[in-house]
Amino acid sequence: MSMNVLKVFVAVAQAGSFVAASRVLDLPPSSVSRYIAGLEKSLGQRLFYRHTRAVKLTEVGEIYFAEVREALISIELATELARGSALVPQGNLKINAPVSFGRLHLAKLLHEFQRQYKDINIELVLTDSYIDPIIEGVDVVIRIGGMADSSLNYKRIADEKYVLCAAPDYIASMSDLLEPNHLTQHNCLVYKGTMGRRSWFFRTHRESTFESIEVSGNLYSNNADILVQAAMAGQGIILFPQWLVSESLQSGALISLLPSWEASEKAEPQKIYALYPANRMKSSKVRYFLDEMTRFFGEEKPYWDML
Repeated sequence: MSMNVLKVFVAVAQAGSFVAASRVLDLPPSSVSRYIAGLEKSLGQRLFYRHTRAVKLTEVGEIYFAEVREALISIELATELARGSALVPQGNLKINAPVSFGRLHLAKLLHEFQRQYKDINIELVLTDSYIDPIIEGVDVVIRIGGMADSSLNYKRIADEKYVLCAAPDYIASMSDLLEPNHLTQHNCLVYKGTMGRRSWFFRTHRESTFESIEVSGNLYSNNADILVQAAMAGQGIILFPQWLVSESLQSGALISLLPSWEASEKAEPQKIYALYPANRMKSSKVRYFLDEMTRFFGEEKPYWDML
């Protein structure tokens, strides 16, 4: 079985269409289609359901993809070792991260990493949607939340700390805010994504249970940056992670509210993780990146908690 054929198959499975895969592979769509047809004929199995604009793996195709993808990764790692890149990291490194976190905290990290390891090419994909790193062929995924996927290895980056805050102009004009229940009387700017409007949770100390407060306001958005800008303009109150608002707090554009209460957007504490398939740790480029990321963000406490 030709390696090129298997690479085409994996590219089509990840891209979800022959045309998209052809762009990734720099091949004509007709060649991609011919490769897949030949592979299916040789296996005697249908690997994809064909639709007008997309293709989807059949049940057999999903099983075959999982095995082929892992085999190609193993070959890539073996090649890396043979070339000596275990000592000098090199090759392609694909990273996925949430949009705002990537924009604020990854650019400088990647610059320093690539300045040190000049033979590593990085593809950074920013999305707030959940992605499966095995299916997407991603080496490292930065994810915020809980750890539900036991099939992936992970490295903790930091605890997720939330800050309730508003601009000085809004604070000067607002009524008393002595406890979270008073937020129902205020204009709260709330994130609303694919899972609906996010709730705001508060508790007085770590041993107590988070309690949900139903807040509302005149602006909802699936873009955190828009809500932060609106808050800085004095429109209302926001609840966001410290890594997102730390610079605005430091400059005085935003001021922390209810500092004696612990806040969250979930009923349980959240953390920031770097996730990776187990076999990626055999690759020096992944190991070196995870180590550099830990050094850059901070061993004990991330730098944004100290701003």
